[in-house]
Amino acid sequence: MATNFLVHEKIWFDKFKYDDAERRFYEQMNGPVAGASRQTSGPGASSGPSGDHSELVVRIASLEVENQSLRGVVQELQQAISKLEARLNVLEKSSPGHRATAPQTQHVSPMRQVEPPAKKPATPAEDDEDDDIDLFGSDNEEEDKEAAQLREERLRQYAEKKAKKPALVAKSSILLDVKPWDDETDMAQLEACVRSIQLDGLVWGASKLVPVGYGIRKLQIQCVVEDDKVGTDLLEEEITKFEEHVQSVDIAAFNKI
Repeated sequence: MATNFLVHEKIWFDKFKYDDAERRFYEQMNGPVAGASRQTSGPGASSGPSGDHSELVVRIASLEVENQSLRGVVQELQQAISKLEARLNVLEKSSPGHRATAPQTQHVSPMRQVEPPAKKPATPAEDDEDDDIDLFGSDNEEEDKEAAQLREERLRQYAEKKAKKPALVAKSSILLDVKPWDDETDMAQLEACVRSIQLDGLVWGASKLVPVGYGIRKLQIQCVVEDDKVGTDLLEEEITKFEEHVQSVDIAAFNKI
């Protein structure tokens, strides 16, 4: 009965055999390092139920192998860097601009003080010539009569020419909108009334009729005035005197000429 009971139970009696086989497999893969670790650990660690300890040993051995491989990579990198440094040194030495010796310093001699040239004493003849030359003119010196007459004649001619020149007159161009009372207003008569205004400094220009709405048209007329003589207020006052024809006057445009 006991034998039959154990047959049906799932108990791994020979697990240590599989652990030993796995340990030997990793030892063969990792080389002599794993074998050395196995010798230091003792015979008791490779058999029996202590499989966890053998796995730890295998992992340590694999880490040592990886460490050795990393050391090899680092050594290769160091060799490559040393080769590059040597090549760089060779290139620097072979370049024409490289100079091994230190640049020579230039010795500058102390500056010598330059003495101004000695002034020669003036002779009596040179003193007399300097006295004769007066750059700024003398207050007691009389002007030459011909030069004075010529200057006065030129001044007189300039004054006469300036007096004859007409003064600049400020003018303005004005565009007026003259609106009638209604559509029955005679626009020709309205324009005749506007043009009948005659003032000093006033010149009438072109005109036209512009539709406003509902059959009503306004008179748009141009004029040029002298600013000092005719103003916009005066024009509006004169045009609005024709009360039978004119309702209002507006300034559409005002420009200086």
